[in-house]
Amino acid sequence: MTRIKGGVLANKRRKNILERAKGYRGIRSKKLHAAHEALMRAGRYAFAHRRDKKTDFRQLWIVRLNAALRDNGHKSYSTFINKLKKSGIKLDRKVLAQFASEHPAIFSRIAKQVI
Repeated sequence: MTRIKGGVLANKRRKNILERAKGYRGIRSKKLHAAHEALMRAGRYAFAHRRDKKTDFRQLWIVRLNAALRDNGHKSYSTFINKLKKSGIKLDRKVLAQFASEHPAIFSRIAKQVI
């Protein structure tokens, strides 16, 4: 049997890793080992932060809602959400926050219905 050397595939693998690490600072974009480590770490952070992003946006919507509610005469966000559920209005926090920031007249009508 002839011996098959892995030169072509190894070069392809190295090239792929270095292309994905393009734009990283210093040696992390030039040397294979450092680039591979940086990519593995970046992948872990990306995986974790895809989940954190959902929490961050929910917190942002709650802060925006709370500010708009205080302008419309409500005392707190939590009591508003409780009354909203009891009144049967099925709007989520994202939509309510968009109404509060982009369409304050619509939001104030919703807030008055809940009182």
